[in-house]
Amino acid sequence: QVQLVESGGGLAQPGGSLRLSCAASGMLFNINNMEWWRQSVGQERELVASAPARGRITYADSVQGRFTISRDNAKNMVFLQMNNLKPEDTAVYYCKRTQRRDPFDRSYTYWGQGTQVTVSL
Repeated sequence: QVQLVESGGGLAQPGGSLRLSCAASGMLFNINNMEWWRQSVGQERELVASAPARGRITYADSVQGRFTISRDNAKNMVFLQMNNLKPEDTAVYYCKRTQRRDPFDRSYTYWGQGTQVTVSL
């Protein structure tokens, strides 16, 4: 089993910054992908940024150039630096990990509990 614990959410003013952290623990595999998702009230959960252990980092168009995802593989952590925040960034942000033992194994997916980000004056 894998546990994901997010931290760093809170209240920010428009134009401000926040940094989210997600720590993974438990039975971790080297073939993995770490992602940040978010869900606003009344909206579907959407992918914000994706950082595979090996591969290309990708972002949603809405956050490109403002958000940066990064990983610390030694500490099994993933971060989301959010700059120039906008009110529409207000949401619960979730950390997601997908992993497999080897290339032929099935995927296992885990979610964190979420952390609230509110952007308002």
